[in-house]
Amino acid sequence: MPIVSTTELTQRRQEILEGARRCFAEYGYESATVRRLEESIGKSRGAIFHHFGDKENLFLALAREDATRMAEVVAANGLVAVMRDMLAHPERHDWLATRLEITKMLRTDSTFRARWQAHQQVLDQAVRARLEANAASGRMRDDVPISVLHTYLETMLDGFITRLASGAPTEDLDAVLSLVEQSVRAHAVH
Repeated sequence: MPIVSTTELTQRRQEILEGARRCFAEYGYESATVRRLEESIGKSRGAIFHHFGDKENLFLALAREDATRMAEVVAANGLVAVMRDMLAHPERHDWLATRLEITKMLRTDSTFRARWQAHQQVLDQAVRARLEANAASGRMRDDVPISVLHTYLETMLDGFITRLASGAPTEDLDAVLSLVEQSVRAHAVH
């Protein structure tokens, strides 16, 4: 049996993730069957699940990867920048439409909810750190607790993703995002 390098394993893992992202975007979580995953990824179920164990782990790996990428954007530019990127490049984020399905699982499956939250923790921490840094520098309103602003921005993100996933018109969303930014800035309070 040939020895596979770490680089090759990493490349295979990334190919699986990209194919799974396409499959989840096209079919949703529930309808992304193993057969559809195999077709979209171009690898056998053995190759896929060797790396990820099962469909849920594969999905959660995508969630973790996206949360990490979003956290980097949040750290540099804030959560609204993440939403602006989704608006400008929907093809990078189209698999997030599965979030509509995931909401039910988050509500009804405590094990899945705990795993999902663990994967999203990196994004939550980045948002909180950004809010705390903005508060410390006087760039953010100080009449609302950081925890409330954090929940507000998360709620906006959830609604934003839902709107994009539903195919609703997006022409006003850039102005909505500007309004969100203005609502958390220090000068928004009079």
